[in-house]
Order: sequence, then structure tokens, then C-alpha cells
Amino acid sequence: MIRLNNINKSFGKNQVLFDINLQIAQGEKVVIIGPSGSGKSTVLRCMNLLEDIDNGEILFKGEKVTHKQSVKQLRQQVGMVFQRFNLFPHFTALQNVMEGPVWVKKQSKKDSEKRAKEILTSVGLGEKFDFYPNKLSGGQQQRVAIARSLAMQPELMLFDEPTSALDPELVGEVLTVMKDLAKKGMSMVVVTHEMGFAREVADRVIFMDQGRIIEDGKPEQVLQNPHNERTKTFLNRIIA
Repeated sequence: MIRLNNINKSFGKNQVLFDINLQIAQGEKVVIIGPSGSGKSTVLRCMNLLEDIDNGEILFKGEKVTHKQSVKQLRQQVGMVFQRFNLFPHFTALQNVMEGPVWVKKQSKKDSEKRAKEILTSVGLGEKFDFYPNKLSGGQQQRVAIARSLAMQPELMLFDEPTSALDPELVGEVLTVMKDLAKKGMSMVVVTHEMGFAREVADRVIFMDQGRIIEDGKPEQVLQNPHNERTKTFLNRIIA
């Protein structure tokens, strides 16, 4: 579905990604782990060109993403959920979810409202249509953010540490929604420190360090029997 070929990225004189090669297949669930500053989130942001790449190429469904129109098409088909919810504070949950389909996809408000209600209900917010973000818990706000991305009918969902800003007791409700998406066959790339989620949901786990992909394999291999010493050290520290 999406392929990164020899992607390099720098911020000023600081190179943060080195020759990243990564392919995500249709329906695949890939979890990216690694220490802070390893380049995980930057890889995710490069996938839908929220960050410009210095060199290399990105292909989406076999077509190279090269100009503004192809970037626009890519972003309409690739949803992204961030650490922070980034909801419009002056819009209700329903209005936040309707906004993209109405203004980007030019859907009618009637159709968009119907679809938004269905999606909010599917993520457990059927009674929160008219609530503003400041009246919702962090977990509920993140579920609205997921619903907002789903309303655009993406073919691939990117999650950038979606539970890191939540209180511990709210993490489970967001992970449940993500697990349900995985069961329905959604293609997903998830940056997270939730190892239980990685074991249960991922088809592949990727370990990154210092801007490079160090290890890439099945969850049981990477998490339980990693080949690289750096992977072993990282896992021993966070799982111990």
C-alpha cells in the first residue's frame, strides 16, 4: 500500500532519518517502537508528507508521490491520529467529525451527519454527539479524533503515540477502539510504547534507534527473541 525508499530527513544540520526502507501491505498492522528521539514519529509524519523528505521516494499504491495534487490525494486516503487530540474547541464532537467530509470531500451535511453519528457510536460515543471537547475526558477526545479520521474513509491509519497524553486509566478505552479497527481489517502503522498492544495486534514490529530501522520482524521474534543487542537493551529496560 505504501512504500518508503531510502528516505533521509534532517532538521537543519541534525539528520534524524537515515536510509529508511519500509513497506506496508494492504491490511497489515505494523507497530514501531524505540526510545525517544529515535525517529519513530518523524517516519510517520513523512508517510503522509507532513514532513518534507530530503531525498528518497514515497509510493502510495504503486504511484510515486511527487507533487501537490498527489500529496492531497494521499492525505485524503491516509488518516492520522496524534498524541494531542487537536480537536476544534468551538465544535461539538459531531461537528468535529463532520468537518472533513463536508469541506474536503464536499459531502452533503445530511450524509456527513449520518455517517459521523454512526462512527461516533462505533467508538462508544453515541451519547456524546453534542458535547464540546472541554466536556469530554482525554480518552473520549482521542476517540473523537479517531472518529474524525475514520470519517474520511481512509485506507491506511497512522497513530502517533495515541495514548501517551492520557491518564493511565483512560488508555484502555482508546486501545480497545484501535483493536476493533484492526479486527475489521484496517491497515495501520502505530508508534507506541504499549507492548501488550504490539503483541496482540501487530503483524510486524519495527524497532528504531538513532534514525535507523534496527530490527523488523514478527512480534514474537522482535519482542521475545530480538537479534540485535540494542533491541534487547531497550526491551529489558521498558518491560522489566
